[in-house]
Amino acid sequence: MTRLSVNINKIATLRNARGGNRPDVEQAAQDCERFGAEGITVHPRPDERHIRYSDVRALRPLVRTEFNIEGNPIPSFVDLVLEVVPDQVTLVPDAHDAITSNAGWDTLAHKDFLTDICQTFKAKGIRTSIFINPDPKMAEGAALCGADRVELYTAEYAERFAAGERSIILPYRETALAADAAGLGVNAGHDLDLQNLAYFLREIPVIAEVSIGHALICDALYLGLEQTIAAYLKEIRNN
Repeated sequence: MTRLSVNINKIATLRNARGGNRPDVEQAAQDCERFGAEGITVHPRPDERHIRYSDVRALRPLVRTEFNIEGNPIPSFVDLVLEVVPDQVTLVPDAHDAITSNAGWDTLAHKDFLTDICQTFKAKGIRTSIFINPDPKMAEGAALCGADRVELYTAEYAERFAAGERSIILPYRETALAADAAGLGVNAGHDLDLQNLAYFLREIPVIAEVSIGHALICDALYLGLEQTIAAYLKEIRNN
């Protein structure tokens, strides 16, 4: 069964816009779990525009499900992950000024760097996932780097699915199957929502986990957090 990990960055964005501690990021993470989320994802960036490094430290003892930290493995990020020791780290090649993640790793061109990073995290018992574009060669490259999983970058899928292009699922399926054949687990995330999630999972049954933040928090403005998480779990379980 595919697991739902809720990315709570946008909750921190709202808090930071006003200052203070409303909404409470720690309470939100615990509420997500109480409402059925099977993981919590955070993506701290160096400018701390949303999740702060201090949030990551505070959340670690509170999260009872899977704790997943995403980010570009710059030295400060690596140090944070080694200090906190989450269940999973997802390596994302985002620039410091990127609004949001916009590409996966070239696991062939960056093989030596990614291999060293994977070894560093796995030595601490942290499951390591590499964020990739839908390209079977990138999945095979991730396996050569020593990763445990890949996360499929699904922005193009979401955009073209909304335009009615169901064939966009094909490169994602091919990449997922290549990763599975190489012994990797397969995660997915970016712009997945209540309209496109079930089809994605139905067509690619090997997906172990989806990480969803922006769309889920947007939906929660209208439906409430508890009902929104229930709606996403229904899409996952009934695909």
